[in-house]
Amino acid sequence: MQGGESGAAEAEAAADARWLDAAASLASRARPHSAPNPAIAALVVKDGRVRGRGWTAPGGRPHAEAVALAQAGDAARAATLYVTLEPCAHASPRGPACADLVAQAGLARVVIGCTDPDPRTHGKGSARLRAAGIAVTLADHPACRDSLAGFLTRETKHRPHITLKLAVSADGFIGPVSGEPVAITGPIARAHVHRQRAMAEAILVGGATLRRDAPRLDVRLPGLEALSPRRLLLTRGDAPEGWEKLGSPEGITRLLPLQYLYVEGGAETAAAFLSASLVDEVHLYCAPLALGRGIPAYGALGAAAGGAPPPGFTCVDQRDLGRDSLRIFRPFQET
Repeated sequence: MQGGESGAAEAEAAADARWLDAAASLASRARPHSAPNPAIAALVVKDGRVRGRGWTAPGGRPHAEAVALAQAGDAARAATLYVTLEPCAHASPRGPACADLVAQAGLARVVIGCTDPDPRTHGKGSARLRAAGIAVTLADHPACRDSLAGFLTRETKHRPHITLKLAVSADGFIGPVSGEPVAITGPIARAHVHRQRAMAEAILVGGATLRRDAPRLDVRLPGLEALSPRRLLLTRGDAPEGWEKLGSPEGITRLLPLQYLYVEGGAETAAAFLSASLVDEVHLYCAPLALGRGIPAYGALGAAAGGAPPPGFTCVDQRDLGRDSLRIFRPFQET
């Protein structure tokens, strides 16, 4: 490849990455409304400008590509479509296959952030576009994969994607030994937790947490109250009214087609899910105060002193939330 061609290819790849980042960010608007469908976003770009954009509508239809192409209209001709997931290729009584819609739109190019693992579409969507004379780039883009974590986990591991949330003191405890409820983190960190709740389809705590704290587990951010997720209780006994019982961490398979499960507490529940290798991401909200003695964040697996990860996890992101900080951990093999 000549120098000029190499430089043009690098510039195109860099532009593709920026537009896919934008599409992945846009996809968050579909979550969790799109369930049980994946939260997808699409951008129609021409001459460096967005001519159409869309994300999966509540309930799953219309799809992101259909919305973006309808908004772009004639401007879609000779444009580039950026989409976070491979356009679907299977027929549905609820609407046409997106691969067919995209093939008929007169696009010059389609850049796909993530191949669809669903065998009804896997490889077929992109093949149908190429057959229509459209240039197709499969980017395998990290931000797109992250935006589809619930869907990809469901399709490949046959269970929901699980985020474990814990709020810990500087010495790694989630509360005093007495079990008395105590507010460890400040208002900014707590607001962030409510935002995470709003993006989950279900939220789970253990029986000890329910008995000790009587948590509401709802979303208390203005305008997002309606997004309070289903409430699950990890227990061998009966669940009270308004709660669903989960007998063991391995029982999460019966929750399908659920995509996103948020596990909030407490230490025994955290240890149970971690020991079963069922945690995909840990959100550790770290406060500057120390308790001296307390309940270890990871139960029998130990405390989280200094914001330490659980065994087998590594930090992939960190940010300040007022006086507190959030550390995000993932298993070693997924980094």
